[in-house]
Amino acid sequence: MSSSDVKSKSFLQPIDRVAILLMLVLSVLIGLLLWQGDRTVPRVRDFSWQDKQVGAEEKSFIVTFTRPMDRASVEKNLRIEPPLEGKISWAGRRMAYTLERPAPYGNSYELLLQGAQERYSRNTGKGAQIQPFTGKFRSRDRAFVYLGVTGTEAGKLILVNLSQQQQAIALTPPDLVVMDFKPYPAGDRILFSAQERSKTQQNAFDAQLYTVTTGINSSLPGESSSSSQEPGKIDRVLDSKDYQNLKFDLSPDGKTVVVQRVSRRNPGSDFGLWVIQPSEEARRLESQPGGEFVIHPDGNSLAIAQGQGIAILPLQPEGKSQIKPLDFLPKFGRLLSFSQDGSAAAMVQFNQDYTRSLFLVTNQGVQKELLRTTGSIISAQFDPLKQTLYCLLTQLVTNTKEYREEPYIAAVDLKTGKQTPLVLLPKQRDVQISVATDGLAILFDQIVIDRQNQTLGISPRTDAGETITTSNLWLLPVLPLSEDAGTKIQPEQLPFAGLRPRWLP
Repeated sequence: MSSSDVKSKSFLQPIDRVAILLMLVLSVLIGLLLWQGDRTVPRVRDFSWQDKQVGAEEKSFIVTFTRPMDRASVEKNLRIEPPLEGKISWAGRRMAYTLERPAPYGNSYELLLQGAQERYSRNTGKGAQIQPFTGKFRSRDRAFVYLGVTGTEAGKLILVNLSQQQQAIALTPPDLVVMDFKPYPAGDRILFSAQERSKTQQNAFDAQLYTVTTGINSSLPGESSSSSQEPGKIDRVLDSKDYQNLKFDLSPDGKTVVVQRVSRRNPGSDFGLWVIQPSEEARRLESQPGGEFVIHPDGNSLAIAQGQGIAILPLQPEGKSQIKPLDFLPKFGRLLSFSQDGSAAAMVQFNQDYTRSLFLVTNQGVQKELLRTTGSIISAQFDPLKQTLYCLLTQLVTNTKEYREEPYIAAVDLKTGKQTPLVLLPKQRDVQISVATDGLAILFDQIVIDRQNQTLGISPRTDAGETITTSNLWLLPVLPLSEDAGTKIQPEQLPFAGLRPRWLP
């Protein structure tokens, strides 16, 4: 039998015929698919804020699609409920949505997209519609902390969560009297200085630094985080064995603490700033003595009043020798605050005619006078959009025989310098304000003084040493000046008695 007969018989085997038939069928199907184009339904592959809790520092989210999309149809059909105004930009299959302002705290949101089409198809003349998508996220709880002043709350840190409508929670134990406090950026902990109540009664100053958990959970669902701890867990950060701890500040990223300390053995010569960073022992910052200080938002430097101006000092010196300032601003006597991005600061200049000027100082070298007053400039805080400066000012009362200043809260437009008074606080001097991280409300306190009872003890006192018997807390809703239609918004008294209210970030 010839070799050609063998090949002919093998070719005629049934399995070969089936294989050839399948190949032909598959070739036809592939050809049809190529002729008709890809009919896969486009969908959202990823939404960066899905099931996430976002704070004011998170300004944009990204939506990634499985296929190139018709951008106009996506932008037309995209909805956020409740609405969040923003701007859209594209990079291939990724769409970025940047909020015009932070998402108001205490809300749940949905991202809805349906009816959008993939990019125009030359073969079919019409792109396929996207698979309907619903994404969910929420903003952080609207919560604040204050220092208790009456009854069993006196000297304790008290937490109020307005979003959860919970009762006020005491975070610190009865044996500690809190002096000052700063929230961490996630709102899960608070850094505070406190001393034992027994030593306070003895009029001894022996404050130590601690952290306490708030129970506020700012992590993603299902993630384990220190923010999920129960409220009231306390850890000591810095003792007071060899040094007294005075003022302190916490960097906006929560990684650096700067403390003003004075030696117990040599208080006249051993006085200055100390730096505490994660997994490191407290170390001295070798610099010239100074006064008030504020850590820069970058966490790498701080501004401190030194001599006749404001010095900018690095927090990471190159050697053990005394550090040199990165910059020095000789015309300013106080730095009140930085903007959230660190590109601007509010500073005070003391003028020769005994007036005071509020300046906007930027990292581009701009020094703009916003207002000049015969009263005092107590504090100022930027709104998150860096358009408004909320200030606590005083005005001189000239129709009385005695010298007196009355505080008031005002909004200052950073572009025009226009000052808009918001609340007048008659017969007050010691007031503290806190602007909400989303920029929609201001907290402030209103103290009540007992001038007859000036005995020493654990009762809180004003800067002038007067005994504070109680203090009311107020909430003032605010709108950006660009949206203010002239409607006068009245502050609302809250059902809490406390001092120094501060919003959690």
